[in-house]
Amino acid sequence: VQLQASGGGLVQAGGSPRLSCAASGSTLSLYGMGWFRQAPGKEREFVASISWSGSRTYYLDSVKGRFTISRDNAKNTVYLQMNSLKPEDTAVYYCAADRSGSATTKEYDYWGQGTLVTVSS
Repeated sequence: VQLQASGGGLVQAGGSPRLSCAASGSTLSLYGMGWFRQAPGKEREFVASISWSGSRTYYLDSVKGRFTISRDNAKNTVYLQMNSLKPEDTAVYYCAADRSGSATTKEYDYWGQGTLVTVSS
């Protein structure tokens, strides 16, 4: 599975970009999917995840109520809608896929290349 994340860029604080993660090489419909981020000088952290069916979602506490993860299995794409962005959301955002289909996996099998989101104050 190849994952391609897109949608990043320079955004003003309070902005609402949507990240996309498109898959090729396999269908994502049975994969659990996650979004992670890595800010400059920090370790990568979990942001959000969604089960294969979309029925379960989980979020980092600091993004709850602002970010929404969703998926369109027909388009083989997962999204991260980000609202009310803050400068501390600045990071490279990565999508990842888990073959178990779970939204609570500790280990993901495939990773995308990342897309940079820079939030200006």
